[in-house]
Amino acid sequence: MPPAFAQQVIFLYTRDLAGTAAWYARTLGLPQVLDQGACRIFRTSATSFIGVCSRPDRVVEPRGVVVTLVSDDVDGWHARLVAAGVAVAAPPRLDTETGIYAFLVRDPNGYVIEIQEFRDPRWPRAANASGSPQSL
Repeated sequence: MPPAFAQQVIFLYTRDLAGTAAWYARTLGLPQVLDQGACRIFRTSATSFIGVCSRPDRVVEPRGVVVTLVSDDVDGWHARLVAAGVAVAAPPRLDTETGIYAFLVRDPNGYVIEIQEFRDPRWPRAANASGSPQSL
């Protein structure tokens, strides 16, 4: 087996770094962990991050990209984002085929952000502080 990865960062490109960084910080409430000048990196979980970057040699291309943020409180996220004035395509719904409960929004660049909960018991749930899988 290959060595395990310790962390994950997804980088999304923007033409408006300040506005996009503000959206991730204020609207989603993600803590910024690093400012690299052309990129700002935000924590989404203990080992996962989203970076937003503005670089003249990179294309801003949201088509076909879906960033999924997994949460046990999809309804709470929906209420928070609606209250913040974020355009939500539709309320959360359960896809009975996949066992996913989710809704979609778009960031300021048009990237699709999916807030979802896996209701499939086979999903490898994140461990809580004690190291035990979190329950539903």
